[in-house]
Amino acid sequence: MPIRVIIAEDFDLLREDLAETLSAEADMQVVGLASCGAEAERLAASVDFDILLMDIEMEHLNAGVEAAEHILDDCPQAKIIFLTAHETDELIIEAMGAGAVDYIVKGCPEQELLQHIRAAYNGKPMMDARIQNTVMREYSRLRRSEQSLLFFINNVAQLTPAERALVRFLLDGYKIREIAEARCVEVVTVKTQISGLLKKFGCGRTREIVDMIRELGVERLF
Repeated sequence: MPIRVIIAEDFDLLREDLAETLSAEADMQVVGLASCGAEAERLAASVDFDILLMDIEMEHLNAGVEAAEHILDDCPQAKIIFLTAHETDELIIEAMGAGAVDYIVKGCPEQELLQHIRAAYNGKPMMDARIQNTVMREYSRLRRSEQSLLFFINNVAQLTPAERALVRFLLDGYKIREIAEARCVEVVTVKTQISGLLKKFGCGRTREIVDMIRELGVERLF
C-alpha cells in the first residue's frame, strides 16, 4: 500500500511540483492538495492519509501551525511534516511545539524530501540535527525555568511584608539610600534586610533577584 500524502502549500507551482515528484514514486500517492490551512483541515477530516506535508506560511504567517494544531486535536496520531522557507529557532520551536513529527526547509534535494517522508511514515522521523538541538535546548531551558519558578515561589511564601516591599523598591530601580529615605529607616537597616533577601534567594547581588523576577515574569507578585 502506498504512502498517502496530503500537500498543503499556497504557492501553486511548488504545490504542483511536489505533487509531481511524489506521484512519480512507486510507494507514494498524493491523495489531496490544499492551498491554505482551512483547506488542509477539511482534507484531513475527509481523506484517509498517512503524511501531511504542511507549509507554515499560507493565508497568514502561521496558518500551517494553527491548522496542524486543529488537525492533531481531532486526530492525535496524524503525522505532519512542516515544509517552510525559514529556519529560525523561534519558528522551529513553534512548529515542533504544534506536534509535527518533522520539519523540512524548502529547496532541499528531492531525495532528501522523499527520505524524510518515508522515515516519518515508518515512525522514525529524520529530524535534522540542528532542529533536534534547537528543540532540546528549548526543553532544557523550560526545565530550568520550571525549577527556578518552583524555587522562587517557595521563597516568596517565606518573605515578610517588609521584605516584599523591599523587593518592589528594587524592581523600581531604587538605590539603598533612596529606599532608606522612602521608608524612613537607617541605611544599615535596609542593608540588613537586603542581606536576608540574598540568602533566601541564593543570590549574591540584588541585581540577580531583579533579573530572576523579570525572567520568570512574576513582577505582579510584588
